[in-house]
Amino acid sequence: MFPLYDDNRSGRVPWVTRTLIVLNILIFGYEFTLSEGELNRFIVQFGFIPASLGENLAQAGFSTLTSQFLHGGVMHLLGNVWFLWIFGDNIEDRYGHLPFLGLYLLWGVAAALSQAFFGEDPTVPMIGASGAISGVLGAYLVTYPRARIRTFVPIFIIFLLPWVRALIFLPYWLIIQIFSSQSGDSGVAFLAHIGGFVAGAVVALLPWSPAKRLL
Repeated sequence: MFPLYDDNRSGRVPWVTRTLIVLNILIFGYEFTLSEGELNRFIVQFGFIPASLGENLAQAGFSTLTSQFLHGGVMHLLGNVWFLWIFGDNIEDRYGHLPFLGLYLLWGVAAALSQAFFGEDPTVPMIGASGAISGVLGAYLVTYPRARIRTFVPIFIIFLLPWVRALIFLPYWLIIQIFSSQSGDSGVAFLAHIGGFVAGAVVALLPWSPAKRLL
């Protein structure tokens, strides 16, 4: 299943969500201007390397933020910004612009640390916004469980476009991440996705969370 759009309208312009999308695209565009050697150095410098936690804590902490804006390919980027476009506006609307920005970055950090603590190879740089966006998905599940998502479902040569509740679609997405994390070295930080999702759901469940008023 792949999400196309939801039926959950926002009450305000999602400036932060749009800005994050633009920043990710611009930085990826900059990556295209680099030679292979320059790109590798760029990723090592600004990507998050779990092993660096025991060597240079300040640099490691900084890279948990900068790594969220780097991507390894066009599909990596497009998948992330598409999910952020669909789900980010509603969470930004619920929490407010600046709180959403802070939580988005925090969820990205939580995702990076999840991969660092539970992943296998601590020397491989982590890049991408998917950990932070996973936090958005976790918060969305708690905040808008009954929201409907128009979903693309290919079945052999048949293509279905059903409406699926967030209460079904997002747990399904999480289960895919859990099973995929057991499949070996795929080059994808599935544990970061899981950690980010859990962090987003936990924040949305906190007593002071605006999401609680919808439950």
